Amino acid sequence: MAPQHETYTGFVMSESDPRIELLWRNLATVIDPEIGLDIVTLGLVYGVEIVDDVAVITHTLTTPGCPMERIITDGIRAATMQTDGVCGVETKLVWEPAWHSGMIAPNAW
Repeated sequence: MAPQHETYTGFVMSESDPRIELLWRNLATVIDPEIGLDIVTLGLVYGVEIVDDVAVITHTLTTPGCPMERIITDGIRAATMQTDGVCGVETKLVWEPAWHSGMIAPNAW
């Protein structure tokens, strides 16, 4: 059975590529230093896909102009490159839909 992940919209996505599961796990090691929770738990990661062995990570930040943008983006790149079989990473920073505290995983605190 393919791994499933609940996205920020609450829909469940299935992926047949086992690297997707590893990417989600690796991204969960990236901590937002201001909040102290990982970016997956915070709901900042909107999408994970692999195209020609390059991971494409679509994400947002808690606010436009977030002072942690470089730290979080660098963390995404570093965590992604820890995934076997991934040869590169493309990060896509998006602002729609806007992040809100309701995107934080239940029982995160």
